[in-house]
Amino acid sequence: MNSRGLKAQLKDSVPIEDFGLNAGPYGVRDTLRGGFSNVKSELLPHHPLEVSEINFQLNKNQMNFATLRNIQGLSAPLKLQMEYKAVKQVQRLPFLISSNIALETLQGNDECLGFEDILNDPTQSEVMGEPHLMMEYKLGLL
Repeated sequence: MNSRGLKAQLKDSVPIEDFGLNAGPYGVRDTLRGGFSNVKSELLPHHPLEVSEINFQLNKNQMNFATLRNIQGLSAPLKLQMEYKAVKQVQRLPFLISSNIALETLQGNDECLGFEDILNDPTQSEVMGEPHLMMEYKLGLL
């Protein structure tokens, strides 16, 4: 018997593309399960700075943590990461939109105005569901 797992054996014998959500039984994209196709998400970045801009906040945090570790030692970035993790866990109920103001304050983004602050008004959101169903789904009752 081969020592590789069942997943690796299936991967070698059966093409994975046949099990995707995008391919239906006749080779046509299954829009109901896979959603609408989006050409923009399938394109590669056009400019070298586009990837850098997408990962800007992550790169900024990594640079700040490295600088903080060099200046104050290992405990300072660990404490800050622990605070980030604790703040990210605090949320409103699933059917209410959370502003995450504590996380923005920790990251220093509370004083910056961006595109999403002006045109991302939660009161005009089209995503509103049934509160009871959303809570039952989050609690695992459905």
